[in-house]
Amino acid sequence: MIDTKVNLPDGYKPGLEGIVAGTSSISEVDAQKDALSYRGYPAHDLAEKATYEEVSHLLLKGKLPNKSELTVFQSQLSSERSLSPFIIESLKKCSQKAHPMVLLRYAVELIGIEDVDADKSDVDANLRKALRLVAKTPTVIAALSRLRQGKDPLPPSPNLGHAANFLYMTLGKEQDPEVSKIFDSSNILYGDHGFNASTFAARVTASTLSDLHSSVISAIGALKGPLHGGANEAAIEMLLKIGDISTAEAWIKSALARKEKIMGFGHRVYKRQDSRAPFMKVLAEKMAHRVGDTKLFAMSCRLEDIMKAEKNLFPNVDYHCAVAYYLMGLPIEIYTPIFAMARMSGWTAHILEQYASNRLIRPECIYTGPRNQVLVTIEKRN
Repeated sequence: MIDTKVNLPDGYKPGLEGIVAGTSSISEVDAQKDALSYRGYPAHDLAEKATYEEVSHLLLKGKLPNKSELTVFQSQLSSERSLSPFIIESLKKCSQKAHPMVLLRYAVELIGIEDVDADKSDVDANLRKALRLVAKTPTVIAALSRLRQGKDPLPPSPNLGHAANFLYMTLGKEQDPEVSKIFDSSNILYGDHGFNASTFAARVTASTLSDLHSSVISAIGALKGPLHGGANEAAIEMLLKIGDISTAEAWIKSALARKEKIMGFGHRVYKRQDSRAPFMKVLAEKMAHRVGDTKLFAMSCRLEDIMKAEKNLFPNVDYHCAVAYYLMGLPIEIYTPIFAMARMSGWTAHILEQYASNRLIRPECIYTGPRNQVLVTIEKRN
């Protein structure tokens, strides 16, 4: 708690809100236009017309690949998807003991221990580490999901793309191409988002010249929080608790009267609405019609109308992603890990960028505690 007697400088911004902490050429969040772009390309255009592999190449290597470059990149990712028996056995032993985000953090540590470039920190070695994490993270999450259900993990398929392969490994069978595209597009929308909390955490760690895996682990720790990545899990749990469109208005008004936070609404940066949300809403609606069950989607739309009327708040991308993932049959507990899987290209791109032009991130703080205390011996202390 801040001591109200302390004179705070005019430039003080709690939570660093509005403070410029660095520069980046990876993504731009335009708060005035409510727009997001990756290296100059509108994110919704990429989500509609590109694949996650193309966007990953764009984020990590600075350009969209041509056909031959994409073939090489896809081959590199496919060859790095598998997990060692050691990692699989390690996950088996603790799969029931913690939330999947905790286990993902653990798995990244194990991947780092095994990485053949673990002791190298040159540009090429760090890029190889990044590619391995992009490739292996979906396999980790799918394995954890199946292990927690008492099922054996499925090995990755060399014949499927990034998104389709994850759905296959998680759900146990290949999905319809339309479903795979919806999932792929959601991953693209999650790919990067400026200096969000998890990305900034990764850059802080990287700025100490710690290793790439440690930097990613810092990001995972930040993403785990319900005010960041955990919002998608909280949003679907709220929708399921409401249960029916007929009770939605009363439930929301009651929650607002109790001053409860309605998960999945509002955003720290965007002034009107999350630029990714309208496109993700279209994808959620497609998914609802694809499975022939529009009840959940209709209820989510009703809540959206109520929140706009009551608080002038709009849903963020997590809200609509949660609906789409639930309709795909994906377990709720892996929604935040999926966010991490999608953001892995962005995180590692930022880590590489931090290394390339590094300065230790070390902000100052305003001291608000007591002063001029007199030290007394332990015998005389109360």
